Amino acid sequence: MSGETAVRRPLSVVRCLLSVVRCGTPATRDWLPDTYGQRTTNNGQRVATRDWSPVTYGQRTTDNGRRVAHRQPVELIVIGCSLGGMYALEKILSLLPDDFCVPIVVAQHRHKRSNEGLPAHLRRVTHLPVVDADDKQWIQPGHVYLAPADYHLLVEKGELSLSVDEAVRYSRPSIDVLFESAADAYGAALIGVVLTGANEDGARGAKRIKARGGVVLVQDPKTAEAATMPQAAIDSVGVDQILPLDQIASSLIARCARAVASE
Repeated sequence: MSGETAVRRPLSVVRCLLSVVRCGTPATRDWLPDTYGQRTTNNGQRVATRDWSPVTYGQRTTDNGRRVAHRQPVELIVIGCSLGGMYALEKILSLLPDDFCVPIVVAQHRHKRSNEGLPAHLRRVTHLPVVDADDKQWIQPGHVYLAPADYHLLVEKGELSLSVDEAVRYSRPSIDVLFESAADAYGAALIGVVLTGANEDGARGAKRIKARGGVVLVQDPKTAEAATMPQAAIDSVGVDQILPLDQIASSLIARCARAVASE
């Protein structure tokens, strides 16, 4: 490792920590999504009074009696793409600031003989470290991890793992495998992004993310090189936003900032 690289990474971590200090400490979770907004009827049955949302989780009352809601702090972003995905990833990564702290994990369908060329290419458009993921690798702030060619990439809390299990929807890496494992590990602290692609991989994973309380953003099929993948996600679940490609980065930046909304 060069001296320049050795210095830059700690500085990146320091910038991330300073960003957290500027924004304040994330709210502590004090409710469960499967019980939020429920009441008990006269016969003892539990019924929901309204749908829950991670945007309104952790409400509190300030000294002046105003009700405020803290957005669930985002701990991880997962992205899935296929045909046209290299350009889409270039666009998103190039628009993220150098001190963007939330780690990003990507599953892009790649030829099984694909080598280090993809992460090397993406490093040309961003100052964020971009690497092919290793098995049992710790997830670091501000890093971008790509699923290696011919491996499934799975997420555990704070850690990545690789698998050579059978292809899913003819794909290895599989977007569904990445999304589902990340949803189980991170729940409402996860954002999933479905980009351009020529099959329906990612739709099932998007449903799991929503079921666990996470957020799903989808590239507008009209702006995708291949519309099948984003359209399948839209058809499978109520996604949070459908965005043109050039607006996805700004949405991620806004959602990863600690938000306080007044009621």
